[in-house]
Amino acid sequence: MCNRRRFPVVVAVCVLAGFVAVVSNPIDLVAQLPTPASARRGSFTFTEIKFPGAIRTRALGLNDHGEIVGNYFDSNSVFHGYLLKQGNFTSFDPPNSIHTGANAINNAGVIAGDFLDTNNVVHGFFLYRGVFTIFDFPGATGTFVSGLNDLVQAVGTYLDSSSNEHGFLLSNGIFTSIDFPGGVAGTEAVGINNLGQIVGDFFDASGNTHGYLLSMGNFSTIDVPGAFSLTQPEGINSHGEIVGFYDSNDQLHGFKLTAGTFRTVDVPNAFDTEADRINEAGQIVGIYHLFGVHAFLAVPSLIRKP
Repeated sequence: MCNRRRFPVVVAVCVLAGFVAVVSNPIDLVAQLPTPASARRGSFTFTEIKFPGAIRTRALGLNDHGEIVGNYFDSNSVFHGYLLKQGNFTSFDPPNSIHTGANAINNAGVIAGDFLDTNNVVHGFFLYRGVFTIFDFPGATGTFVSGLNDLVQAVGTYLDSSSNEHGFLLSNGIFTSIDFPGGVAGTEAVGINNLGQIVGDFFDASGNTHGYLLSMGNFSTIDVPGAFSLTQPEGINSHGEIVGFYDSNDQLHGFKLTAGTFRTVDVPNAFDTEADRINEAGQIVGIYHLFGVHAFLAVPSLIRKP
């Protein structure tokens, strides 16, 4: 699994190196998708997000100020993290990173993600005001950080010594493992809201991927009706709205789950769509495939105040 895209122990201290700003004309940064790959879909307007000069761009995190994080693939086949704020991109990489993924941003501007180092080990990181804090789940062989809330509680996935996957919660410097009961092939924790509700996924004995919601210590399963073998929740806001993606007819489709009702969220004419994060206003960021990998922002026609 570990598709993300990810004290007691703090493996590295805060550092400033690896932080590079890239500022471009805001008009060039986020352009509304041209026909036929755009316009409105239901009550959403879709806009492409493209890091200048990138071969691929992915949008994975979004806060209530409209600040977006993700990663991009450059001409040297290297992934870097980015922040899109007020129309301008900033590129960043933790020290010794050969692959950076920025997966979440909270309203204070703390960015969470993970990176692959020069020894091919994956570590988690926080980035705040240009300073990286790098950490690992104790005893893990890899730490993938996927979600973050305004209390700086982070969720993600770690690999144990047998390369088995487990979800985790990092709160007030304490790590807690998350394993779905009966999830025989691994559990991922991917999103967390300000109420401490967590979404993620797990594999069953048949190799199918199911979603889950963990709320007040209780697990509930999430499966999109009609999904073939995969339902993967990615984000949850404090209204309890959940976004993610599922498979059907050899395609991936984004979804939004509100009060027990599923709705498909697909970029028009895209081969695949993944909805990855939703903020309090109902805005969604994610990825779509249309002759390449692209990022999108989906804005509902009625914007709810956070």
